[in-house]
Amino acid sequence: MDQQAVDIKNKKVTAPTPQNTPISTAPINTQFNPSIPAITEEMETITTAGAAANNPALMNMLQNKLGSLIDEPLPAAVQRRINGLKYLQSKHTELEGKFQEEVFALEKKYLKLFSPYYNKRAEIVAGKYEPTEEEIALGAKVDEDDEDEMDQQTKKSDKIEEDKDEETYVGIPEFWLTALKTHPEISGTITDADCAALKHLVDIRMSYLQKPGFLLEFEFTENEFFTNKVLTKTYHYQDNVSGGDYVYDHAEGCTVNWKDGKNLTVAIETKKQRHKGTNKTRVVKRTVPAESFFNFFSPPTIPEGLDAKLEADYEMGEEFKEKIIPHAVDFFTGKALEYEDYGDDSEYEVI
Repeated sequence: MDQQAVDIKNKKVTAPTPQNTPISTAPINTQFNPSIPAITEEMETITTAGAAANNPALMNMLQNKLGSLIDEPLPAAVQRRINGLKYLQSKHTELEGKFQEEVFALEKKYLKLFSPYYNKRAEIVAGKYEPTEEEIALGAKVDEDDEDEMDQQTKKSDKIEEDKDEETYVGIPEFWLTALKTHPEISGTITDADCAALKHLVDIRMSYLQKPGFLLEFEFTENEFFTNKVLTKTYHYQDNVSGGDYVYDHAEGCTVNWKDGKNLTVAIETKKQRHKGTNKTRVVKRTVPAESFFNFFSPPTIPEGLDAKLEADYEMGEEFKEKIIPHAVDFFTGKALEYEDYGDDSEYEVI
């Protein structure tokens, strides 16, 4: 499995957890620097990389000074202490590995506890279960503060919409399509043609593998595009724990059994060709790849040059696992955009 591992952008990609996300960076103590020459006053005046880049003499002096800092040999006594620190670090890493194994076991435990709620959610979305009056009342209180801030006119129009043809709706139509289109990154992979197929998406589930990794399942009702009832995507981590975290290894998709002429991941190009001798023309058609959400089920492979695609594919899987599945209703209503950090357009200006 190690031969298939990929170093995405020269870094180890790990599943985000509260434990491996530091609140702030560690400060650097500059009060004690044994056997290191002092940086000259001239160097302290260089406040930006651009200033040095525009002055070859300063750049050369800076590089020489940095080189001396790196090449300066440590005293033997200090080097022995450094080796002692390395030993302590190795024991710390071993403990981090055990920590991550316990976190993985804890995630499995709580997924089992979450599952009954996910199952009931799927039944409500599909119209197989109607929430009780108590469940409805308690759910309404969740956003009570936000509702108090709503405009009265909006409330009135919502009431009118609620009273119209209530019995004609089964479950929650287009629940998952709406949730996915609300997610800024995932929505960018969904084309207009994809929407017709994703309207039939009735559930997204996640389960952990026996070995480190997880499985995503997308359940569909019968539709005109493919015969599969469930499409799957599996993410594998390396067996060994590095630095206390699991490292992404590879992903496996599934075969989508497209119905004739309904494959959303390809397009038909039509070209006319003229015969040089007879001057007759003919129409040539060829199949070319097309942008589609359903390319998600055909993950990129290891060949060099695909690092960015591999990283994007892994991150999309993590978004389903960590955000979409646990908080689907918040993405459906749009509330998730209030507490998820997807970037602020106000940071950019039109040019």
